Amino acid sequence: MSTVVIVATLDTKGPEIAYLRDRLISLGMGVVVVDSGILGEPVGIVPDVSHQQLAERGGMTLDQLQNAGSRGKAVEIMRVLVSDLVRELYARGEVDGGISVGGVGSVMGAAAIQTLPVGVPKIVVAPTASGHHEFAPYVGLKDVMVVHSIVDILGLNPIATTVFDNVAAAMSGMLLSGHPLPARSGSVRYVATTMLGNTTTAVGAMRDRLGELGFETVVFHSNGVGGPAMEELAEAGQFIGAVDFTTNEITDPLTGGIHDGGPDRLRTIGRLGLPQVVVPGCVDFSVWAAGSVPESMRSRPIYDHNPEYTLVRSTREEMLTIAGIFAGRLNESTGPLRVVLPTRGLSAPSHPGGPFWDPEGDAAFRAEVQRLLRPDIPVDVVDLHINDPELGRLCADLFSDLLDPSPHAHHQKEVLA
Repeated sequence: MSTVVIVATLDTKGPEIAYLRDRLISLGMGVVVVDSGILGEPVGIVPDVSHQQLAERGGMTLDQLQNAGSRGKAVEIMRVLVSDLVRELYARGEVDGGISVGGVGSVMGAAAIQTLPVGVPKIVVAPTASGHHEFAPYVGLKDVMVVHSIVDILGLNPIATTVFDNVAAAMSGMLLSGHPLPARSGSVRYVATTMLGNTTTAVGAMRDRLGELGFETVVFHSNGVGGPAMEELAEAGQFIGAVDFTTNEITDPLTGGIHDGGPDRLRTIGRLGLPQVVVPGCVDFSVWAAGSVPESMRSRPIYDHNPEYTLVRSTREEMLTIAGIFAGRLNESTGPLRVVLPTRGLSAPSHPGGPFWDPEGDAAFRAEVQRLLRPDIPVDVVDLHINDPELGRLCADLFSDLLDPSPHAHHQKEVLA
């Protein structure tokens, strides 16, 4: 029998969680109900793990948790406590899937079920999962199914029970027919890479070349989630190395753009000691939802990538800051590393006559990277555009050379010349 953990605030959603629990049981699953509520006592249900027990796991009483200083502080503590619990339950083999239900409670529960590995079923049910609210807290870096409850979770009306019935059925189906992500097979050499629409042609050529060299490529969309997800899976042992081709996620934290990879982006793979080739693809712009570019940035070169996203060129001063971040984080690397710096533009709009073309600014970026990188890190300055397929093929050959002496050195020297 597979067992599902449900995380919810039972002082406000007890009867609804009892209904979902019973539906899961009727479909042949075991259930562990965890009360992540902070204030009131459960209504209409007895949890398997109470909020008092969660508080005790954190070395405090429920009263101390309730008086942690603010509601936000108490919620943050509870999120950590319930996340640690779910992680331990899975590690002990006591749960096989997770469901988070509620409003604010769903965010706590979502953080908890995100501790489950890729492929382990995870469902968030929330009235705020409507597209008008930020989805990051629900999904994080994992394969979370997000279900809009349509109605608020208060009462067992036909709409709510239909949603709960289907959530239970979905969980049953995933447990019966799905599977967790398997460990990397020693017979297949998986290489991770990053890509945006701006770099698709080059990365496609790189993937094909890596295939010729005996590697399989796993591509991540560098949209603020893809890069960190790649790094998390690298830490889990899924890859033998990476060609981090599109590293734009280090730019958006400077400007407030939406492709923000966080403070550890470009660090994890190097710290793991995995071989990597790194290219500053698309670091010359930040990404904004259409119509949301701040007034202070509207005088800059702007490129409408599509109806949903607008790209804004980084200033020369920002490019120097980005160079410092790029070099500084790569300097932490402990494994084989090669940096490739193209000279003919770092993004699709950056070409002679294009809106982002700034050869002097790009040259300053390259010079700063070379000045700040550790002297033992090889740097290849190549007279190619970021989306040139020849650049992709070159990076594939350079990656192969990090693992074994390359039979393609003559070809590389021709390109580098």
